[in-house]
Amino acid sequence: MAYFERFPLMAYDVASDGNYKLLPDILRRVKLRTGIRTGTFLFDNYDIKDGENPEDIAFKLYGDAEYHWVVLMTNNVTDRYYQWPLTQPQFQEHLEDKYGAGNEDSVHHYEKTQDSGKTSSSGPNDFSHKVECNSDDGDPDIITNRIYEQRKQDEYRSIRILDKRFLDTFLEEFDNLIAE
Repeated sequence: MAYFERFPLMAYDVASDGNYKLLPDILRRVKLRTGIRTGTFLFDNYDIKDGENPEDIAFKLYGDAEYHWVVLMTNNVTDRYYQWPLTQPQFQEHLEDKYGAGNEDSVHHYEKTQDSGKTSSSGPNDFSHKVECNSDDGDPDIITNRIYEQRKQDEYRSIRILDKRFLDTFLEEFDNLIAE
């Protein structure tokens, strides 16, 4: 069953002419329970390959591209175009659109390594030990627009995938919650 087929129907007057049609109640929202979201035994880490989309991953892991919404929902992706890794050509176009052609390697901000405080220490793409600072604050690192945006892409690339063994339970829970 596709994502919106799981939603309850509601009467809606599309043309404001008194003719109501039954449509999926797309304003319904379901939030993953905190226990599920933090349940590490339910998920596997997954690095999205260049050009791979949610449908590809759903088909590869669950055998059905229609479960792309499970991949998105379990990673809290609400905008698959801006919270999903871009291909290299899309990334270059994004840089030019956002910062203007020729400004991709301009200074976005400056950073330095923090002297104290908590860091997450979660791998090579973790920059929690860096803090934004002024250009005259010691000898800061220059973070260009390209580096800044590439870091965001790297974050998007690392997702968690619901273990296939729990897919049916997840779908049943979703159906119960969306019907409430």
